[in-house]
Amino acid sequence: MKKMLFCIPFFILTGTVKAQSFHLNLFLGTSNYQGDLQDKTITFSQSHIAGGIGLSYDITDQFTIRGNFMLGKISADDKKGRNKVRNLNFTSGITEGNIDLQYFVTPMMQHSLTPYVFLGIAVYHFDPYTYDTTGKKYYLKPLSTEGEGFAPGAKNYNLTQLAIPFGVGLKLNLSENMNVGFELGLRKLFTDYLDDVSKVYVDESLLFTNRGAKAVELAYRGNELKDGTAYPDAGRQRGRYEQKDWYYFTGLSLSFRLGGSGGSGFRSQWACPKNVL
Repeated sequence: MKKMLFCIPFFILTGTVKAQSFHLNLFLGTSNYQGDLQDKTITFSQSHIAGGIGLSYDITDQFTIRGNFMLGKISADDKKGRNKVRNLNFTSGITEGNIDLQYFVTPMMQHSLTPYVFLGIAVYHFDPYTYDTTGKKYYLKPLSTEGEGFAPGAKNYNLTQLAIPFGVGLKLNLSENMNVGFELGLRKLFTDYLDDVSKVYVDESLLFTNRGAKAVELAYRGNELKDGTAYPDAGRQRGRYEQKDWYYFTGLSLSFRLGGSGGSGFRSQWACPKNVL
């Protein structure tokens, strides 16, 4: 099912396009997130290399439909943030398939440089994990660190979910068939568990009974610090559940027209851009 969802954008595009209006898009940049362990809206701190590949189709000279497959990674550590006493950390890969609509403020067939905005829908997969003090890797969802699945009011979260991608960019034509761009793409999420932190601490004894000692160990790691404290009382705030998590991609894109110039695609009759701006 996941593979089918990620392929949907490409099936839609390849079933409707003409070669000269069809573009191959490559992306290279960084991925990062905003959430309970990283409260800055946009930052390169703790970011990771990300990449993507996609196809796009020119509907008009200002509207383009685009499908992408993206790979990235996010992570954060309380040691580098404000809540050092909590001492949590996580890492997660991000796998995303999306389809969006781009709007170019000025027609690219008439201008070499043009800004654009985009909005779409995405399916993404994440799976947060951490390492214990011995360096052994543990995925956090099965540990139910906030009592998901057994504590009152704590529901399990899904690792594959929908998101709303949107953002801004700037493209520069290098030739009739190639352009480069810079893009910032945000993802509006519907979960607060991207980092496995959301609400309150579950009762220590209840967590131990249902998920074992390792779950208790990784639900609160302040006691690993030199002057750390014991596991907090049940109901004490662990995260900011009223604010959902986000992730975002920032980087450079390179786009090639497939099939070369000429033919019946909308932009197939491009000459060199008449205006720089």
